[in-house]
Amino acid sequence: MRRQFPEPLPFLQDLPFVMASKAAIAAVDFTRVYTTLGLGKETIAALQAFRKRHGDAQRIHAQYASQPTTVDFAHYRSVLRNTAIVDEAEKLLKDFKPVTYDVNTHIKAIETFEAKAVEKAKETAQKIDVELKDLQATLANIEEARPFEDLTVSDFEDSHPRLAETVDTMVQKGKFSVPGYKEKFGDLSLV
Repeated sequence: MRRQFPEPLPFLQDLPFVMASKAAIAAVDFTRVYTTLGLGKETIAALQAFRKRHGDAQRIHAQYASQPTTVDFAHYRSVLRNTAIVDEAEKLLKDFKPVTYDVNTHIKAIETFEAKAVEKAKETAQKIDVELKDLQATLANIEEARPFEDLTVSDFEDSHPRLAETVDTMVQKGKFSVPGYKEKFGDLSLV
């Protein structure tokens, strides 16, 4: 016995957003999207899998939409001995009214989530811009810096005056070894 599915809601097919979405899907050049957006392999694979599932769903929908959507109760009355079941099924089908749900609360929750996500994305973009500016300043500083070979001791003393004080104190006390140097680099003396 073949299963009968209800007819798709005819008023949905006349709505402009449904027609616009079909036209938008037909107008998308996915090969161009893959190449111009620089998507990763996983993203492209997921997008292709989604397109395949969408195409399969469209084919199944078209297949069921082409089938008859009415139930022939007279046929079932002639085939079945217990016609009370057929009468009860017919009554249930005639009395059936779909339940309507208020989706405004869900839409509002989605909109607030979207607004928060947009805010966080803007904050992140601002943070990234600040970090990018700092990195560009650091890069410019590195590019403008003199080569290591051209630096002198006075350049180090000018940039780190505390280092010069420490070295002067060590020389005055007669200490010519740096604490922790031997432990870190080993003893390089041959004797």
